[in-house]
Amino acid sequence: MLHLKFWHRREEAAAAPAPPPEHQGHDGREIRHIQESALGVIAQDAKLACDAQVSEPYLWALQGAFAEGLGFLGYPYLAELTQRPEYRRPAEILAKEMTRKWIRLQGTGDTDRSAKLAAIEAEMKRLGVQAAFRKAAEQDGFFGRSQIFLDTGDADNPAELIAPLADSAAKIGQGALKGLRVVEPIWTYPGMYNSTDPLSEDSYRPQSWYVMNREVHASRLLTFVSRPLPDMLKPAYAFGGLSLSQIAKPYVDNWLRTRQSVSDLLHSFSTMVLKTNLAAVLDAGGAEQMLRRAMLFNQTRDNRGVMMVDHDSEDFDNVSAPLGSLDSLQAQSQEHMSAVTGIPLIVLLGITPSGLNATSEGELRTFYAWIEAQQEALFTPPLSRLINVIQLSLFGEIDPDIGFRYVPLWTLDELQLANVRKIEAETDSILINENNAIVPAESRKRLAGQEDGPYAALDLNAKLPERPLEEEKVDPGGVELKWH
Repeated sequence: MLHLKFWHRREEAAAAPAPPPEHQGHDGREIRHIQESALGVIAQDAKLACDAQVSEPYLWALQGAFAEGLGFLGYPYLAELTQRPEYRRPAEILAKEMTRKWIRLQGTGDTDRSAKLAAIEAEMKRLGVQAAFRKAAEQDGFFGRSQIFLDTGDADNPAELIAPLADSAAKIGQGALKGLRVVEPIWTYPGMYNSTDPLSEDSYRPQSWYVMNREVHASRLLTFVSRPLPDMLKPAYAFGGLSLSQIAKPYVDNWLRTRQSVSDLLHSFSTMVLKTNLAAVLDAGGAEQMLRRAMLFNQTRDNRGVMMVDHDSEDFDNVSAPLGSLDSLQAQSQEHMSAVTGIPLIVLLGITPSGLNATSEGELRTFYAWIEAQQEALFTPPLSRLINVIQLSLFGEIDPDIGFRYVPLWTLDELQLANVRKIEAETDSILINENNAIVPAESRKRLAGQEDGPYAALDLNAKLPERPLEEEKVDPGGVELKWH
């Protein structure tokens, strides 16, 4: 719950008598005094008073803006929301999909870099880079910001923590990178930042962060913010972004209310009505007898039971609420959560509930394309820098021709892959035998270069047997050679 308090200080003379609990201030408004503060919080000769009228201005914030997710909800409250599956599952799904197939290291140029790539991949496994980035993406969904600390063994050296961590061998020696530490945003707070020069490179970018009681230079933290806010709102959000939980809050609130309303209606959709003479209630003991009669019916109520009523003065009826459209109304409320998070129903809910539209292959491909765009926007800058730091820690230098690419999430099934290979084989046959565009060695090289293909283990240096030739006479003066 958010508490907003507006206080003003009023100095009191030490000898003055204590004011009454309620009195009129000098401006005619009512002043209510609150409990004394704890020892050491404020000066002991000061009094705190709360103006009774100050609650009016921020009712709009409590009832409007914060309810619609237009104000920063605070990290403690956002942490509480992670206990609900409606908030937790979307962030977990996005984080796991973004890191499920992960990346593939690659080198450009003619130089063989297989040894370096293998060493970098082994170091990334030792550091747990994939798990760290998944956790950072989860926290970005929960809180709107997450950070990974590059541990170079200087955590207990305040002078070194505040110094920039340059990507150079002079600053990062071999074996310098000890590990990665994922830090929740509640433990970090921005330090100095430039808010006066929009043309500067560091405009509204903190130069350092306070991690509890230690100041850490921004270059030692990999910061993840997938939904950045305008500059005017960045300080209010502790230089984080808009969390997925805050975006989904109005839709989740509607879903929870609809779900409970439907459950309450199903619990009491049918009401038994006894039409009787209520004038008997006024007689002595009449009300007690009528209540006993109702209690007896409720206790013995059953599908095989019988309700006996007076033929002349009573009647019995049943009133039931219609339930025909409840499933579609509840499904639409659930569908809105899928729309605001951008996750298809089959992925978000695990199953397609009755009444919701079926998820098609096109929706999944669109979702995977969006995930790949999120990878590029959120992961590429910090991951590129981390690979540079790893190279400095392993080799003492950065190879600019070493990079990475994201493994595509969408893959073909076995039948589709077989059809693709058949088409490629027919194309190679045409290019070799009819167009003379390529030679068989080039086709073998292409097959061996397919990392996930069935021919990746081909030995390109192996000597192939020559294919036999046959002679076909074209005219008496010449012979044409053809492949058998």
